[in-house]
Order: sequence, then C-alpha cells, then structure tokens
Amino acid sequence: MVLHPSAQVREVGQDVTFCCKASGTPVPRKYYWYHNGTLLERKAQQPGSRLALQGLAPEQAGTYHCKASSEVGAIRSAPAQLTVLAQGQQSCRSEPEPSLVELPSECPRDAAGSRHYNVGRCPPSPCAGGPADPSGCGGATGHCCGVRRMELREIPCAGSLLPVKVVAECGCGPCAQPRVLVQGRVTAADTGEPLRFGQIFLGGRKVGFTGYKGSFTIEVPPDTQRLVARFVDRQQRFVDAVKVLPFDRRGGSVYHEVKVLRKKEPVDLDGSRGNAIPLGEASGREPVGELVLPAGAFLRPSGEVFNGTVRASVTFLDPRDVATASAASSDLSFANAEGEIVPLRTYGMFSVDFREGESGAALQTGPVQVRMDTGQVWMPEHLQKMKLWSLNPETGLWEEEGILRPSGGSRRRREERTFLVGNLEIRERRLFNLDVPEDRRCFVKVRAYSNEKFNAYEQLEGVVISLINLEPQPGFPSNPRAWGRFDSVVTGPNGACLPAFCDGQRPDAYSAYVTATLGGEELEAVASSPKLNPSAVGVSQPYLGKLGYRRSDHDDPDLKKTAFQINVAKPDPNNVDESNGPIYSYRSLEECERAPASANHLRFYRVEVDKYEYNVVPFRESDLTSWTGDYLSWWPNPQEFRACFIKVQIEGPQEYMVRSRNSGGTHPRTRGQLYGLRDTRSVRDAALDGTSAACVEFKCSGMLFDQALADRTLVSVVPQGSCRRTAVNGLLREYLSRHPPPADNNHTGAFAMLAPLDPLGHNYGIYTVTDQNPRLAKEIAIGRCFDGTSDGFSREMKAGAGTAVTFACQERPPGRESFFQRLLTAPAEA
Repeated sequence: MVLHPSAQVREVGQDVTFCCKASGTPVPRKYYWYHNGTLLERKAQQPGSRLALQGLAPEQAGTYHCKASSEVGAIRSAPAQLTVLAQGQQSCRSEPEPSLVELPSECPRDAAGSRHYNVGRCPPSPCAGGPADPSGCGGATGHCCGVRRMELREIPCAGSLLPVKVVAECGCGPCAQPRVLVQGRVTAADTGEPLRFGQIFLGGRKVGFTGYKGSFTIEVPPDTQRLVARFVDRQQRFVDAVKVLPFDRRGGSVYHEVKVLRKKEPVDLDGSRGNAIPLGEASGREPVGELVLPAGAFLRPSGEVFNGTVRASVTFLDPRDVATASAASSDLSFANAEGEIVPLRTYGMFSVDFREGESGAALQTGPVQVRMDTGQVWMPEHLQKMKLWSLNPETGLWEEEGILRPSGGSRRRREERTFLVGNLEIRERRLFNLDVPEDRRCFVKVRAYSNEKFNAYEQLEGVVISLINLEPQPGFPSNPRAWGRFDSVVTGPNGACLPAFCDGQRPDAYSAYVTATLGGEELEAVASSPKLNPSAVGVSQPYLGKLGYRRSDHDDPDLKKTAFQINVAKPDPNNVDESNGPIYSYRSLEECERAPASANHLRFYRVEVDKYEYNVVPFRESDLTSWTGDYLSWWPNPQEFRACFIKVQIEGPQEYMVRSRNSGGTHPRTRGQLYGLRDTRSVRDAALDGTSAACVEFKCSGMLFDQALADRTLVSVVPQGSCRRTAVNGLLREYLSRHPPPADNNHTGAFAMLAPLDPLGHNYGIYTVTDQNPRLAKEIAIGRCFDGTSDGFSREMKAGAGTAVTFACQERPPGRESFFQRLLTAPAEA
C-alpha cells in the first residue's frame, strides 16, 4: 500500500474524498472500501481507489479503510478517521487545555503544596476543512489547532520575578510539517563491528550509505505507515538486514541500534552429488532441521546445471538462542487473504549463498528439500500449521513458499526421527523462515516516564519500546527455551500498545521480555525484588501475580535493571480484576490506545543525575507540534535543534548543583530577557579524588525564530555552593576576547560569557550537536561532554578532560549563605 487514506474533519452537509493506492505484480485493479470494518455497498463507491462521500450525515463519522486485491493476494490500508461536526461546531476550542510546568526550586509552593504552573496547550487536532480544501489524496497539509496568542506573566520567586509565557488562545492554522527521521547505528550482532559504508534501500530504491562508524539517517517519505529499510554489506560479510523501523509521525527522529548477522564461513560441496546442510547445530544443540540438495540441484542463471565445486554459505538464525532476536530481519508479519498484516511465530530463519568455486558467480537451485525435526516443535498444535516462507525485501512481509508435511525418516547415528518436509526452489537471494501463523494475540500497555514519580504529565514520548515473545520452559519462567517473535512501538502522549502472543488457558504459555530506549539510552524498569510494589509497577493485584512480573535483575542484583519479563496472560472477560489492563485482547486495540493513565499499565522511567530545565516559552521536547514561534523560544527552529553544553570542573568534597542562566545578549528584541534556566548536578570522576564535573546546557547563540538577526546568548554559570572560579580554558578565554563584547566576570563565584556563534569543541570545553530531534542532540552532546572529546561517547564522567571552567568549592560555615543563595534572596546586593 503506497498511499493510505488520511484523517479528515468535515461539517454536516459537506463533501469528503478518501484515496488509497497499492502497487504489486500484477498491478492491483480491484479496490474495496470499508466503514467501521463493514464493506460499503458498490453503489456507494466509485470504481478505482477513490471514495467520495457527498452531503455528509453524522452517522457517516468513523473509520474508513480500503483493500486492494489482485489474483495473487490482497493488502489493506491503515484506517483513517472521519470526524463529522454539527454546523457551526468548533473543532478547535479557543480555551487552551491544562498543561503544567515545574517551577524552579526557589519558587514557593501553592496552597496544594505543588510547584507546578499551568501554562496551557493547544492540542494539535485537525480542523474542519471547507469546500475549497484539497481532496486529501496526498500533498495536502490541511489545518490544525494551534497557538493563536500567548501572554507574558511574572511569578514571584525568591526576591525576583520569574517570567513565563502562557497560552491565552487557540485557533486553526496550517498544520506543522516537521521532518520525520530515523537515525541509528548498524553493527555486527557478534562483535559490535560497524557496518561501514553499507548501502541503504527503501523498497527497491537506494537512499544512502551508512557512515564509517555504521551511523545512518533516513528521512521518512510522506504518507509512510510502515518503514522498511534494507541494509546491504557490499563486501558480503553480513547477511542483508531487512528492518521495520518504528518512527514518530509527529516529527523529529527516533534512534535505533540495528544488528546484522555475520555470514557463516562457506564450505565446499560437490555439485554432482547429493548434499545435506544442517540448520542450527550451534552450541551443542541438535539441529532444527536440514537443507537437502540432490545431485544436480545447482543451476547457473541461464538454467544450465552446474556440477563443479560449490562454495556454500548457509547462515541460520536460531531462536533457541534468545540473544539472536535483535539480529532477526523484518517484524515476522505476513498479509493474509483479507489483506490484513498478521504475525508469525518463528522456529528459525536461514539465508543461503551458493557460488561457483572458481569464478565466484552466484548460483541458483532447482527443487531442494527443507526437513524440520518435529522434536524441536514444543507446541503440538503448531505441527499442523508449519509453513516455509521467504522474505520480500521491499515490503518486509513474509510470503508463503510451501507447506511442511509430516514424513517419517531416519538420520545418522541410528536415531529415528520424524520430520516435516517442504520443497523449495532458490531463484534469488532471499531470507527463508520456518514459521506458523499464530492467532492467539493480545496487546500490552506500556508507558515511559521522565522520573520515578510516574506523574501522567511527565510521560516520555518517542521512546522505542521493544517486546520479544518468549516460550518459557514449564516451571522455569526466567529461562526461556526460545523466542518466537519481536515487535517495537514508539510511545506517544498516551504510551504504547505492543502486540504479543498470549493464552487464555495457560497464563505461562507465552512470556514477554520488554525493554525501552530513548536516543540509544536504556530506560529502567520498576524493581520486582526484594519486595514487589503493585502501585510502583502500575498493575494491581491479583492480576499482577498472574502476570508474574520480574525485572531482569530479580535473581541477580548485578544484572542490568533495564528490562522486565511477564507472562502474557490473556484477560478473562468474566473477571473484573482483569478488565482494566495492562493486557488487552487483540480486538481491543482502541481500548488499549485510549486507556487513561489511571488504568493498569507497565512502566519504564529515566534515571538521571539531578537535573532541572525551565523555558520561559514552554515546549515539550517529545512533541515537536508543541513548538511556538516566539523571540524567547529556547529552540528557535522546529526543523533543526542545536544543543550546546559547557563542561564545568568542580574541585570539592561533594557533588554540586550548577546552574546556567540564559538571557538575550545582543539582539535588540531580547537583550536582558530570560530564555530559560538549567540546573545539573556534577558527577564524580572515579579516577580523580575530590573532583567532579557537570555538563551544563546553555542556549546556543544564533538566529532567533524570525531568522532575521542573530543573538549571542548571555550565559551565566553559577555553582550552587561556596565556590570560587580558579581557572578558565585558555582557548575559550582567547576566543571570547577576540569576539567582543566581553561579558562582565567581576564575581569569582560565577562565570559569564556571550555564547560563541561557532560550534567550538572539546578543546574549548564547549560541546555542540545539531539534530532534528532535540533530545537526541542533547544525548549526543552530553555523551561527548562526559568523554571530553568531540567525537566520542561516555556515560562515565572524565572530569579532567575537555573542561571550560574550574571552580574550587568548600563546605561553608554554618549560617553563612553561598553566593548562589544570595543571588536568589537579594539579587541586587549580590
């Protein structure tokens, strides 16, 4: 499906048109349209891929999707929502919705004991289209609800007034069109070696290469619902990797670590004789099966039989090794007869590469046999459904090659085994799969939070949640015998719903291993030992006990805390305790997606050193549509985000909070006005006694939102203790002196500068990264700052490398205020 219908909003009596388009061989000619899952009558449709509805009535609201078919198959589009408003009804309320920001610690709490302030927000929902609007068949941006007017308010905080801009009015305007990207790194699953200069394909089109370190950036084409990327090693050391990469449709970039499988070393075969190649004999296990090649099976592309020496490489991905899940291709899905994309459960994948021994020319095969040992199939019902599949590298979908049927047979070492046997012809280089369709499906609700408080308004968006379906051994839930499938979903404003296999009869028939990453950083799961706390996990008893929740360090505290495992116990519809999540039946996806934060769900959270951020113009970095064009916006360009950090070394007996205060420096519209505050706690260096360092964000200098004139931000860096400045990086001091005006640095308890316009580097103690995702830009810059280099990355602080300014701090005498406290309580005197 290359064009999906898009969501539309109309008033009663107006017209609307939906469009879809499919490609295939042969070209699909038949299209069918469905309203709320029901096929529309032919008289309500027009021939082809357009659906035109005239004179809309309220009952025509709902979801619409199309199905395209040809004689070889079908494919279904994603659903599109049609909202039908009454005449005169507003689709965008002028009154903003509540949205809370946390004020600095020196601000007083309100009567309820909270330090949060309501700044309002406008939900980016679509607005009603008019008669002159485009048909919605691609290329139309439409209108969305957004900020129409903001007001500046001042909040008393510790002897001064803190400015904040709040949304005063919402209204309809052109929808924002942020760039949608996926970024990441491609490395070998076994050694971590990067895939250098590998080719990247979207469909059949080459779109770029990986970098020297395996890094890549892909711009997601408009109207993409399912992004399928293929990574090809031009040196043929790795199996081609076909990956379905989740992305954030609202804009920005999502980061992925892509693992590729190293090809197995080739062996020499005699093409004139029969050969059998085992599938999955690694680690001392019995093979899952074997590939049987009769004499004369190898063919040149012309069809001529090749009987010479064959260099044969058969690489098998064994799901009995749980560590291989990350290297598996695609997302184990296929399109059924109705065009719906549904899941498979794998028993192993294999890639073949046959070449002539002397010339290295690629070979094909005539009919060969795939034999699968039934002793490796632990679910008896799967024996009747086992099929052989091949992966379409352009769609990322598995296509049926044949059925595996029971056949008795003997094997070496006098063992009698029963086999499933299927036939195959290898005409092109594809990945093959031993799979069964699995219809016992559910959804798992997962949310990610910015901290351990788990406040609904502090959820993180853009987090990649990954779920691996495991098949546990009876009585040993933490020691699965195999994985069966995997899925990844990006969190939105209401978390994520991940598909998973489940069972209503046996709660432990399937289990799930779940992880979460944000910009390459692993988030932490809620603890399960020494005592399980249902309110922290997010699921009430007794359902939590049935799920058997265990964090990855449950039995060994030395293990990482970044994953959890549960039994995917299908909810009992007659049990009220299981009617509120976190597991939902497969037909209850909408209920899962709309579930309130108070409903049962599973949780991850971000572990950070103490950190605080305040923007005068509120902006949620996880939602690029919340950006507002204002002279005081921290990020002046919603298409490109530039993150700047300064490294501050602290010599003292403890860790200290360091604040950067960022104000307009040279721009006539913002000079002296606050952009925002950043607080960061320093981190000790294990190799240096009595030394820590802080990587403190500051607002980069540059053009403001109107792109008319640059501002050099006035940045003041103040440790929150009894500290004095003892050193400033020589290169930074020289740069600032050569780029006037200089900032006033009279007080030794602080450091001030007019931030450089140039993206300096670690030699200056300044770290600058530009990206389409603000959080990813900050993560990369922080990693470089911790490492003290311009191209490295570290999570361990190296306090002596790449610093900009050094302070010596000591414990102050009792009753004496620090300079930072005096700045808060009596700013004029300080």
